[in-house]
Amino acid sequence: MSNQDQQPPWGKNKKPQTPEEMVAQLIKKLQNYFSDSPKKGSAEGAPQKTTPPNPFAAIGKLLAIVLVVLLLQGVYSSFFKINPAEVGVILRFGQYNRTANPGLHFKIPYIDVLYKVDVEQIRKEEFGFRSRTPGQRTSYDRQGHDMESLMLTADKNVINVAWIVQYRVSDPQNYLFKIKDVRQAIRDLSESVTRGIVGNMDFDYVLSNRDLLAADVKAELQTELKKLHAGVAIGTVQFQDINPPDQVKPAFNEVNEADQDMKRLVNEAEEIYNQKIPKARGSAKQIVEESHGYAVARVNDAKGESGRFLAILKEYRNTPDVTRKRMYLETMQEVLPTVESIYIMDKDQQTPLPLLNLTKGASSSALLPAAK
Repeated sequence: MSNQDQQPPWGKNKKPQTPEEMVAQLIKKLQNYFSDSPKKGSAEGAPQKTTPPNPFAAIGKLLAIVLVVLLLQGVYSSFFKINPAEVGVILRFGQYNRTANPGLHFKIPYIDVLYKVDVEQIRKEEFGFRSRTPGQRTSYDRQGHDMESLMLTADKNVINVAWIVQYRVSDPQNYLFKIKDVRQAIRDLSESVTRGIVGNMDFDYVLSNRDLLAADVKAELQTELKKLHAGVAIGTVQFQDINPPDQVKPAFNEVNEADQDMKRLVNEAEEIYNQKIPKARGSAKQIVEESHGYAVARVNDAKGESGRFLAILKEYRNTPDVTRKRMYLETMQEVLPTVESIYIMDKDQQTPLPLLNLTKGASSSALLPAAK
């Protein structure tokens, strides 16, 4: 009896654990099945009978084995798993059938075709340079990429622009089947849009407004990709470097220095202007306001004096003697306290008589007892 007949009826002790081991075991069984094995003889050692081989029986066995292998493979391939960052696009007879979310799913073997797309990955395209060693200290290579970075501005100047476009898949079905090469389409559209926007701006505006330039490129690029049904969403457009070409950098630096000097002088002049002109305007306004106040005061004084004169005139017309005496006494009350010597002229006397200052004498006499 052969070694195969001596095996236990329940098979080998060690069963295959992986699909590769199952296929290897199946191939081994096929080899043992089709290999020449010794025929059984009688117990007395009688000569064995030979029968002619039947080719149809061998072909039938082979077809049965192939069908078993296809069946096992179909059962194995009918289940599939979608990772958390992916989605699965399933085609049935070449047409879109459904989109599978992350998890374990079933598909019809040999009929459904599965395409997995990573929708969380941020893809990046570089223009005007290439990253050689990405990381915390990324090194860049700019040689050989001048055709991507050199552009012409609206004022006929050449500028060197390097930028990055980051995007991710937003519609897996369009991403897979609408455009043959989405990456190349993004590169071509990004260059076209950037050159068009830079070509409509002046050199100085491009140098000093890279954020606005990036926003315009992002918006227009997303619009163009939406028209093509590319199935991607633009995340970021970032300009890494905007400089004049190396051949004109010395002249550009000189122009920059002259421009900085001009701006410095203009700022100094504006500083002096802001110091002097407001002060002069304030002084002029102060003088004008003071003149208005003086005019109002004079007019009010004149109106008050004229009103006072008219009131006195009215009283004088009613009682001339009383009004005249009151005016005389009020005038003397104001004048006499400021006069040191007073002389009284009498019409009957020839010489003036000094008026005794009783107030001054009283104060002197009050001081004399204190001096004793």
